[in-house]
Parts: sequence; C-alpha cells; structure tokens
Amino acid sequence: MNDMSTVTVESTGETVGEAKWAALRELELLVPGLDRDSVQFQVVSEGERGLLGVGFTPAQVIASASVQEQPASPDPTAEAHEAREFVQRVASAIGASVTAASSERDGVVTVTCTGADLGLFIGKHGQTIDAIQYLANAMVRTQGGEHAVVVDAAGYRARRTATLETVAKRSAQRASATGRRVELDPMTPVERKIVHEALKDDPEVETLSEGSEPNRYVVVLPRHAAG
Repeated sequence: MNDMSTVTVESTGETVGEAKWAALRELELLVPGLDRDSVQFQVVSEGERGLLGVGFTPAQVIASASVQEQPASPDPTAEAHEAREFVQRVASAIGASVTAASSERDGVVTVTCTGADLGLFIGKHGQTIDAIQYLANAMVRTQGGEHAVVVDAAGYRARRTATLETVAKRSAQRASATGRRVELDPMTPVERKIVHEALKDDPEVETLSEGSEPNRYVVVLPRHAAG
C-alpha cells in the first residue's frame, strides 16, 4: 500500500475566492489528476480594504491535497543509484521533503521525486529543479558515467516541455509573418534545447542562442534573415 503525503501551497488574492482559485491552479501543477473536491482550505486572512478604498490587505489561504507516494524502485544501474542518492541529498539540503526514485532507459537516467514540498523542489519557473538536474549530470560525468540525467517531479518536465513547444511554434509563426526576429525570455540550457528541437525542422525559421548565462535566451528568426 502506498503511503500518503500532503502537498500544501499558500496563495493570496483580492478576495478569499481569488486566493482559493490561485491555490487550486498551483496545486493542479504540482499534483497531476488533482481531485478538487478533496482539497482542504484554511483561510489565514480574509483581507480588508483601506479607508475610502485606498490600499488593501490581500486575502490569504492555505490549500492542502493528499497524494500517494510511490515507493522507490530498485535502481537498475550504479549511475541510476548514484543520481538518486545525489538528488535526495540535495533535496534534504534545501529543506524539501521529497522521495526520489530512479530508472534507466535508452541511456537516460530519470530521477522522479514525489512528496510534500514539490513546489520548493521545482522552484520558480523550474529554476531549482533545473539547477539540481545540471548538478546531477555534472556529478555523473565527474565519476565517469555516460548516462544523461533527467530530474522530474509530478510530471513537471512533460508539462513544461508542452508549454515551451507551444511558445516555440507561436514565435515561429510570428517571425515568419513579420519577417523579424523574435527574442524569447531567458531560459536554462535544458529549456533552450527544447525550443531548438521543436523548430529544427521548420522550413520558415532558424533558432540561435544569445546572451550570457544565466540570462541566455533563444532567438527565432526567418531563414532569409538568418546569419
């Protein structure tokens, strides 16, 4: 029987209703297949408007949902074991209560994390989970490993990839229609690669990366303007 854990998020809004809605949206990102009816809310503050409508204190709620923890499966390779142990140590170091499990397929080790602190583990715009993935790959290479390491949590990679592919296609359409380059927001190396891959076979546009880390970004430009 799988153990249950609780994922908790805190959100604010102009009203309690808006704060609850924002909390639900965040929980849906962290808990695939979330049952909204099972979410429990704690109203920390109902908020209040200032004198004569000037200024206000936002409403604040805490939302909690129960999720099943998947037991860690036996690691098929030494690299998978080392990657899982490394991610588990880093998660503990940053105070994220998660459980890591690893698997290996086609030369890629995937470390999947579940638990109560997935929001902290993933970080804003995925910055924390991407940093952990970068370090895990560096660790494996330093020890002579040949596998690539993917660090995932609650299906984050699939959702983020879908979002980036949509952004890439829309940017390509815009570049092709206007004949002008389109600069995307700064991204991690992992995310830039997804954009490049999404458009590599597009006959209308080319992509390149510009800028310096951590503010390096992808540029989408019409092929006639590439160079």
